[in-house]
Amino acid sequence: MLENLNHSQAVEADQAVSKSLDEVNGTIEVPKNAGFWRTLKAFTGPGVLIAVGYMDPGNWITSIAGGAQYKYRLLAVVLISSLIAMMLQAMAAKLGIVTGKDLAQLTREHTSKVGGFVLWVIAELAIMATDIAEIIGSGIAIQLLFGIPLIVGILITALDVLLLLLLMKMGFRKIEAIVATLVAVILVVFGYEVFLAKPDLGGIVNGYLPTSDLITNHGMLYLTMGIVGATVMPHDLYLGSSISQTRKVDRKNRGEVAQAVRFATIDSNIQLFIAFIVNSLLLILGAALFFGKNSSMGRFADLFASLNNPAIVGAIASPALSMLFAIALLSSGQSSTITGTLAGQIVMEGFVRIKAPMWVQRLITRLLSVTPVLIFAIIYHGNEAKIEGLLTFSQVFLSIALPFAVIPLVLFASNKQLMGEFANKPWIKICAWVATVVLVVLNIYLILQTIGIVA
Repeated sequence: MLENLNHSQAVEADQAVSKSLDEVNGTIEVPKNAGFWRTLKAFTGPGVLIAVGYMDPGNWITSIAGGAQYKYRLLAVVLISSLIAMMLQAMAAKLGIVTGKDLAQLTREHTSKVGGFVLWVIAELAIMATDIAEIIGSGIAIQLLFGIPLIVGILITALDVLLLLLLMKMGFRKIEAIVATLVAVILVVFGYEVFLAKPDLGGIVNGYLPTSDLITNHGMLYLTMGIVGATVMPHDLYLGSSISQTRKVDRKNRGEVAQAVRFATIDSNIQLFIAFIVNSLLLILGAALFFGKNSSMGRFADLFASLNNPAIVGAIASPALSMLFAIALLSSGQSSTITGTLAGQIVMEGFVRIKAPMWVQRLITRLLSVTPVLIFAIIYHGNEAKIEGLLTFSQVFLSIALPFAVIPLVLFASNKQLMGEFANKPWIKICAWVATVVLVVLNIYLILQTIGIVA
């Protein structure tokens, strides 16, 4: 149960606890009485960091495999997932701005010691599942581009924690700019490749209309849940509630808080729309190039090779196309690992309330994520197919873990004692709970179907 805590009390209580991502919290100035575009520019940035989590390498496997197996029929899942993501991320940003605390901190405050521990473990496992896709994706991209063994590539990606420490010293705006550049690379590469593939526009439009076999067909349901898990990311909810606080806002000033909520929502929705376009392009590419030719096309190495194979993709095949794919994969993996490491720190600080230097916290969260992937890579050394098989499973696990982040988020964002006038409006609350219930039911159905209890 949530304790009775109104908005003004929350502001006062905020002074007694450590701020979320303390070294960057409230460090970015916002212009006073400026026009719309100048104000939006000041608030633009956190949405980019959130969006990269929605287009990480895990999306690639599930989306391209979905297109290769079911053509455009899973585009409806991409659309619905993106709309849910926009709603939830706007909620997360609002929660952080209004309360001055992130989702992990609030969850820990309003749960028992045991309950908080369980939710922390689930959050950490979700971050590990996210990192499986990001680390393996980056490692494979390095292998494809430079011929470096996969295990070495994975170790190289683990060092990005050092890059993050350096970037944090340079200022949070620099991180936002670098990640935005990497996102632009991904968007341009896949936009170009889809243009060359000449997809069926009518099929694309029809693909955005949902059909019942998304649930009744086990194979489609498995990929549906994988796409949901890859699109709506649990760790991004924790991250969004924290980095929305990087802008300097006086929480005692109702006007400033309202402005911050408004522009944070606009920023989030714009960037997540870009992520929606990227995810659609991934599925469209899989459908246009591989449907009816090789429905098992779900490995990065196969995709890389296929883009240079005229027998599979026709006249557009070229080494340049393959290299662009690998460059986009590396951009996706590296941008996602930066945000994943930040989310790991937020979760650890919020739930465990660990007191240690920032570099120690980031090193611990990175090791927690990298170690399982590295062990698996060593065990299955030379069997890239087995290693990449982890990716789709990791995305399905994320969809299973998602309710444990979404339910607290909806509870907090809808609580008037905590949020005051900024609590969710009734229609938003209804939409959020419907989405949450549907997600939970689908997860249970998928598990029962997988173990054979239901057909």
